[in-house]
Amino acid sequence: MKKVTFAILAHVDAGKTTLSETMLYHAGVIKKIGRVDKADSFLDYDQQERKRGITIFSKEISFSYQNSQMTFLDTPGHNDFSCEMERTLQVLDYAVLVISAKDGIQGHTKTIWKLLQTYQIPTFIFVNKMDCTYSTKEQLIQDIQNELNENCFLLDDHFLENVSLVNDELLEKYLERTITKKDIQEVIATRKIYPVCLGSALKDEGIEDFMNVLDQYTYQKEPLDILSGIIFKKSFHKQKYLTHLKVTGGTLHTKDLIGDCKVDELRIYTGQGYQSVQVAYPGDIVACQGLENLPIGYTFGHQNQRQQTILKPFMSYQIQLPDNIEKSKAIQQILSINKEDPSLQFEYNQQLEILSVKIMGEIQLDTLQNLILERYGFLISYDEGRISYLETISQKVEGVGHFEPLRHYAEVHVLLEPLERGSGLVFENNCQRNTLPINFQNLVMTHLQEIQHRGVLTGSPITDMKLTLVTGKAHLKHTEGGDFREATYRAIRQGLKRTKSVLIEPYYQFEMIVDTDVSSKVIYDLDTFHGDYQISYENTLTIIKGKAPVRYLMNYQKDFLSITKGNGKFFYQLDGYYECLDQEQIVQEINYNSEDDLLFPTGSIFCKHGAGFFVTYDEVEDYMHLPYVYQKNKPKVTRNNYKVDDKELEEIFIRTYGPIKRRLSKEMNRKIEEQKEEKRTILPECLLVDGYNIIFSWDELNELSKTNLDHARTRLMEMLNNYQGYRKCLLIVVFDAYKIKKNVGSFEKNDNIYVVYTKEAQTADNYIEKVTHDLAENYRVYVATSDALEQTIVFSTGAMRISAREFELLVKETHENELKEFNRKNKQMKNYLLEDLQKYKD
Repeated sequence: MKKVTFAILAHVDAGKTTLSETMLYHAGVIKKIGRVDKADSFLDYDQQERKRGITIFSKEISFSYQNSQMTFLDTPGHNDFSCEMERTLQVLDYAVLVISAKDGIQGHTKTIWKLLQTYQIPTFIFVNKMDCTYSTKEQLIQDIQNELNENCFLLDDHFLENVSLVNDELLEKYLERTITKKDIQEVIATRKIYPVCLGSALKDEGIEDFMNVLDQYTYQKEPLDILSGIIFKKSFHKQKYLTHLKVTGGTLHTKDLIGDCKVDELRIYTGQGYQSVQVAYPGDIVACQGLENLPIGYTFGHQNQRQQTILKPFMSYQIQLPDNIEKSKAIQQILSINKEDPSLQFEYNQQLEILSVKIMGEIQLDTLQNLILERYGFLISYDEGRISYLETISQKVEGVGHFEPLRHYAEVHVLLEPLERGSGLVFENNCQRNTLPINFQNLVMTHLQEIQHRGVLTGSPITDMKLTLVTGKAHLKHTEGGDFREATYRAIRQGLKRTKSVLIEPYYQFEMIVDTDVSSKVIYDLDTFHGDYQISYENTLTIIKGKAPVRYLMNYQKDFLSITKGNGKFFYQLDGYYECLDQEQIVQEINYNSEDDLLFPTGSIFCKHGAGFFVTYDEVEDYMHLPYVYQKNKPKVTRNNYKVDDKELEEIFIRTYGPIKRRLSKEMNRKIEEQKEEKRTILPECLLVDGYNIIFSWDELNELSKTNLDHARTRLMEMLNNYQGYRKCLLIVVFDAYKIKKNVGSFEKNDNIYVVYTKEAQTADNYIEKVTHDLAENYRVYVATSDALEQTIVFSTGAMRISAREFELLVKETHENELKEFNRKNKQMKNYLLEDLQKYKD
């Protein structure tokens, strides 16, 4: 028996619950058809649902019908609970869209259709309430085709003819009368056609035929090859959380591990009742105990990761707690509700001690209030609420975050790129492994996605961006996991400060039907609302369709009724987020200062002389240890008034890998030396360091290399970076890598210096000789080495030599001079402060 998962979706009051009841009756699940108005429907058993007469929480029910094992997911129809409905789409094989013949295609119906299109879910359409409409079935089908899709076809005598129009192969089969049930199943499953059935759920007309259609024209998807699935819901039952998931491959047993959690119990639900089972098979939807720590959207096995939800709450309210409770405990209880409903986006500001929530509408507010009262025993209240804005960017930028207090180190570069509206946040890793170890890369990717990052205009969440890790740096000894968290957060904020941010706000898509004689007033209001609309006329009526900001339309209902004297019709639904046309005014009203937000700093922490110091976002570029990866006009490094950039040095590096040229004679070298003698006094300085020769010549580094050569290299580079920072010369350190097979060599910048690893069969001597020859015209070249042969060769090419011992003394002397200068400035600063203090006392 095939297993198929459906969801029944509809605009509120389209008859979805009544249709569900009638189908369950025909399946033999219930003996009596329940009614919404009598508060006795089988699936709407929650007290709040029966009180309001709407579905609030999704439920599942499994039953057998004909040749199918069907699992139905009953979803909310009200717009306030659209997010609950959207979460179920992740596990559907097919959808049933219910349309009211009386009301036609309504606003929320279009929202549902867009979601089904986005998630690519095959759809059957049931037109309900055919017993109370004046429209003909031809008119209804025409409206559905115009509003939804032209391939929505009525299941009647012409259905096969319509199927044949999908492609030439089906047309030939139709002419030969060989179209099979499998052919029809295939075009439905691939969303090439959408079957339409008519009926009345209340009067039980056409329901059994519709169920036969579902049984006949659906098939079970091929299961994945290993244990796989997706978590789509959590429910609270007897002080415990139940985790609802769909098995998409393999078999799930009790005591199996999913992630780090063990399955304690498996339940298959039918309304409120359930049956405990020991094993779940592909296609089953089960509720599990023991998976409380796994979030909604979690996938395992070969199941594709869940895409970001499209519908997002657009209203924010502060939650006010009663005075007679323990507030810290109450806040934790409220925040835990997010486990079962991620669309309730709670946010607690510890600095201001403000708890707020983002929701879709006022009914959802009441539902949350009642749920907290029933579950935890205290009554919350809300403030007046405000629109929830979002922020994005209009230009690409590379953000840099650095975190280096004493004994900590991390630097992260994140590329921020704008995406189309509604794209959400997309994350990518484009960092090279030889730049940053893979474990730290994974850590950065986690930190990119673990929180809701704030924008810099109003502190609102960011969206519609691609965040790409492009490079990063760690320290061998001092890097901790938390360092990369700080660096990642700061990189995003620093990038946002350096580019152009855009404030976006939610818009309603609306339709207004008014008498023509009062339409001018409505149109005037829409113009003041910054609305974008089109006008059409039908007899004495004016039809206005368009979109406008939610902040204007959300309270317009009363004014609209007053203008139209109760005769107008006003339909609206959330359309998405668009750019604020009065951004400056809104930013000024919110009055958010990104530099005062201590939880989301825009600057970085660097270290100097053993102490960390704060660098503002606009000065990070002057201190960062890694160069930009993506920069249209990369800044050139200035050394002694001579400009040199990375490209020039790379060209030199490439040239050095060519064939070895014959050395010039001593006489020729002497002449060249004489010609260059006058120029050398004004040329900038370049220092070439034979890395391993220095390491094995200096006592400190030699001892370190005996236990860990990599640590010795790192220590040498740190010392050279300090030396270069004081001398302001071009410094290149060269390490032998000629024994490594198939090694192509590397050339990279490390903070202030350049590091070269030679290619296969090339020694450091060869490389230094060639680079010395190439740089001799533009630099005063010094080579630090104690290799006698290398010293002779270098001297013959016009460079000056420094022994390892001499260089060690020079580095130490430079370091001492730097400390003396620092102490002098520090003493001078103290004197200034004492003088100012004395003046103040006087």
